Amino acid sequence: MAKSATEPSPTRRGGAGGGRSPRGAAADRRDQVLDAAIAEFAEHGFHGASTPAIARRAGISQPYIYALFPSKKAVFLAAHTRVVDRIRDGFATAAEGARDPGDALRRAGSSFLDADREALLCQLQGYAASGDPELREHVRGEFVRLFDEVRAITGASRDEVALFIAGGMFLTVAGALDVPRAYWPKPPYGGS
Repeated sequence: MAKSATEPSPTRRGGAGGGRSPRGAAADRRDQVLDAAIAEFAEHGFHGASTPAIARRAGISQPYIYALFPSKKAVFLAAHTRVVDRIRDGFATAAEGARDPGDALRRAGSSFLDADREALLCQLQGYAASGDPELREHVRGEFVRLFDEVRAITGASRDEVALFIAGGMFLTVAGALDVPRAYWPKPPYGGS
């Protein structure tokens, strides 16, 4: 996961003078809430995080969160999807210009070297919260979507992607735990 792919997205401003984009203030606030939610869920998990804490991080009132999302669960699901999208975007960027599927997997895997710990933790919190059937269905769907998109990005076989994802889980856990690099496998990550 490349750091640039997992850092919070800047609020987009359009036109001369930095006015609001056509997406509007609510969309900008939604982005702020999701960035704050990623940080809060990464630190406290689904059950430990609170919407007042997310609101504080986002610099808004708690009721405004509920104007944007129907529930804390909806915020969590949207934050998890955002993290998966950033992971996929990081893989796609890293794999650009690859010579073949193995090279694409190696490049994508090397993007973990600059991993954003907060995003890794938020991703892991999704797995930890999957005891809830609704959360599990969403997290499983995002896992499968990422798997399929890695196949599309790299052109690798299903087995190659399965091994890539397995190695990625190791790197995700190692990154989230701040495991010293001496315990990480040596690059290249992925591919044969």
